[in-house]
Amino acid sequence: MWPYAVLFLALLLLLLLARLLRAGGGGPSPFAADARRPPAPLVTDKAARRTVVKTVFSADKVPEGLDAIVVGSGMGGLAAAGTLAKAGKRVLVLEQHGKLGGCCHTFTEKGFEFDTGIHYVGQMQEGSVTRFMVDQLTEGQLEWARLPAVYDAVVLGEPGRGRTYRIHSGKEEYFQGLKEQFPGEETAIDEFERLVKSVGRGTVLVGVLKMIPRVVATLLCRSGLLPRQPFCRLASRSLKEVVEGLTANQELRAVFSYIFPTYGVVPSKASFSMHSILVNHFLHGAWYPKGGAGEIVFHTVPVIRKTGGNVLGKAPVQSILLDSQGKACGVSVKKGQDLVNIFAPIIISDAGIFNTYERLLPAEARALPEIQSQLRMATHGEGGFTVFVGLNGSREELGLEPTNYFMYSGNDLDEIMNRYLASSREEAAKNIPLLFVTCPSAKDPTWEMRHPGKSTLAIVTFAKYEWFEEWKDKQVNKRGDDYEELKKTFVDAIMQAVFKLYPRIEDRIEYISGGTPLTNQHYIASPKGEIYGMDHSIARLQAKAIATVRAQTAIPNLYLTGQDLCLGGFMGALQGAFICASAVLKRNLYVDVVQLKKRTQATNSKKRD
Repeated sequence: MWPYAVLFLALLLLLLLARLLRAGGGGPSPFAADARRPPAPLVTDKAARRTVVKTVFSADKVPEGLDAIVVGSGMGGLAAAGTLAKAGKRVLVLEQHGKLGGCCHTFTEKGFEFDTGIHYVGQMQEGSVTRFMVDQLTEGQLEWARLPAVYDAVVLGEPGRGRTYRIHSGKEEYFQGLKEQFPGEETAIDEFERLVKSVGRGTVLVGVLKMIPRVVATLLCRSGLLPRQPFCRLASRSLKEVVEGLTANQELRAVFSYIFPTYGVVPSKASFSMHSILVNHFLHGAWYPKGGAGEIVFHTVPVIRKTGGNVLGKAPVQSILLDSQGKACGVSVKKGQDLVNIFAPIIISDAGIFNTYERLLPAEARALPEIQSQLRMATHGEGGFTVFVGLNGSREELGLEPTNYFMYSGNDLDEIMNRYLASSREEAAKNIPLLFVTCPSAKDPTWEMRHPGKSTLAIVTFAKYEWFEEWKDKQVNKRGDDYEELKKTFVDAIMQAVFKLYPRIEDRIEYISGGTPLTNQHYIASPKGEIYGMDHSIARLQAKAIATVRAQTAIPNLYLTGQDLCLGGFMGALQGAFICASAVLKRNLYVDVVQLKKRTQATNSKKRD
């Protein structure tokens, strides 16, 4: 009997997938026509840019006849709003911070421009579907600069004394580069390649489980079919377990694992499938937005405003409003001492699952079994500590590189990270095992024109929220001498390591500032200072967990978007936005995009003929 049930379920799934893969539905397609146009010159006028990225909320700026309200202007919020706007919807995006963009926003101090979260992005090669998606969303105005063929370097031990390994772009070059640096380990590297690429072929399952009807997703998770798929089978195995089974070479294990900070989970707790998603993401290389990360926001906001919508900062949403039937119908925004209620038939939250469910919803809605089930599955990701450095001197003068450096104090990455995260804050500051060192000014080909004779660095590591929690109720920039002293201890230790990598910068620093998990909490409203939202643990990558957190919530007319809906980072937030907009518009936007891409390619081919 059981084999027949499995066969029936498989056939049912195929029918549903066929339905899912057909475009169409309740609303017009956002991708009915190619929106790209030749890129306009880079806008450097500060006043012109402020009108786009720093529009402050007031009740008179709220458009009438809204179709949707989006809470949060990170990539997940902006992309969802932009996609709906392209379908003719009038959307209002509300951002609690004064600068729009979430982790895509930039800030300027003492003449230095700093990115806050976009350090590099994969899958932006010409012809890729993801590049086409971003081009449509920004009407072709967002341009990308390719990083060098060696886009990452892994330092194991002290720079100059330890070993440095180079990571090469290219589906074959990535693995060939490892073989050249680890002679005799060809078998292990070949098997790593096979496993990583087998997972890559199954990542579409993340979207499928979130987009097919919930009851079918539940049946599929219970059917026993999914563990036969490499993505699901390897999702249950830790990165540490898999790489230890491949080789006894500790340094090769470290290089296999080096990129775990880009999703924020140490190797013993990270799913191999999650890790493989990131390795696959960068196989074709890495890119950086020309003009800096702020260009992402600058070119998405006008798309939202084109159909009568708006994007407003300094608009802290205090609550999501529900009508008498328990349906989401609006939001309440704090303006001074007053609350301004704004209404729309669709509410979308890019504020993250914890903020949305625990802070914005009323108690009776929060208590719904489906919401409690999702909260029980979710845990907070690790907090981040960032150092922003402004330097007097050009890239050439200071010897700075566009390559990102992952610096580790040893080669047992799991052991050194777990020891650090389990230590007291005083001990942690003396023994920081990981630094991600990146030079935005060296990546951006427009930098020298915009900021001649200046350079910037950003250095990121992990830090426990609990180390700084005692100051969480203090006002930003007024947390007292003890907090500043602790922060300085971390900054000083970090910079001593960075000076060994870039010795010429030591006497050229004009600006330096450290950001703790409390900084993240203040500026991007992450509840525990986390960088990537919900923890990307093994539990999160299980099929049941993937299928449980969906765009549609237990509250009618309330939707989720962004990192917590899909996965962390720029691309994960973008995919979350597409899944969300597909649910709102009741049509498969991935099919719409692919069909438009095929049509434009056919048209361009005819023109060439």
